[in-house]
Amino acid sequence: MGKQHNGEVLEGTVIRATGSWFDVQADGRVIPSRVRGKFRLAGMDTTSPVVVGDRVKVRLNPDGTGLIVDVHPRRNELSRRAAGRRHSLRHVIAANIDFVWIVQAVHLPEPNPGFIDRVLVAAERYEIPAGLILNKIDLMTEEDRPAIEALERLYAELGYRVLRTSVVTGEGLDELREALRGKTSVVTGPSGVGKSSLLNAIEPGLNIRTAPVSEKTGKGRHTTTYVALYPLSIGGFVVDTPGLREFGVTDLEPAELSHYFVEFRPYLSACRFPDCTHEHEPDCAVKAAVASGEISEERYYSYLNILHSLKLGVDNR
Repeated sequence: MGKQHNGEVLEGTVIRATGSWFDVQADGRVIPSRVRGKFRLAGMDTTSPVVVGDRVKVRLNPDGTGLIVDVHPRRNELSRRAAGRRHSLRHVIAANIDFVWIVQAVHLPEPNPGFIDRVLVAAERYEIPAGLILNKIDLMTEEDRPAIEALERLYAELGYRVLRTSVVTGEGLDELREALRGKTSVVTGPSGVGKSSLLNAIEPGLNIRTAPVSEKTGKGRHTTTYVALYPLSIGGFVVDTPGLREFGVTDLEPAELSHYFVEFRPYLSACRFPDCTHEHEPDCAVKAAVASGEISEERYYSYLNILHSLKLGVDNR
């Protein structure tokens, strides 16, 4: 690495975001950086104008820190409604993503199909391929098996890749490792589903903090407190995210929602009304497909839940 001069501008990638500071990997080093004021104003529809995965230009300061002076256009982003907001402010989790993995646990905490569907809508919105990881599969009992296999079958039949994993037995880890190879992948899910433990098992040198799930509440404790982009020795990067209790869909009009439920698409042009919401209108091809079993009731009710929250402009869980 050559000598760097104050005022020199480097190209880099944001690898960590903590409050008003951003770690930028550029020219073989990590530069703690702040954001130029004009970007803070320009990003008023989001909680931050710069996110992990962004390609940026950073100007070096005499003290070794940097100032982010330009952000390249994003190929895509994964975003959700900012928690606790009754308007359309977006919290962008990461940018320039190749794949989104939604992690759910067999137990502690229980699977949450509504959460899965909200993340899938956000991924479809930006045309990011997505899949489901059913983790802690070692905890599955014979009593659980029908429900877990039904969940697995539902999403696999929709065309989403589904993996079963266990850090305890090692099941699925080689398959997940291969799926991550050479890609920039986001790993997201509620607290306690084992995201950080999975990543530590895939890449032991990461040493991401983990904590057991609270037996009292059955919910996970937040151990990842910021979004970070980690390089993988097999090639590619993985974005670890803090556990999300909710995933509010945002940046979407209610009328657009049905286009992001993949199984609805063949029926959308067959409804009597072109602006059909598939909720109360007569001669709705989507409702007919639900009645005939071509669209699952679970996914349809999940759609209605998200539709109502978009109409109300509130968080949806």
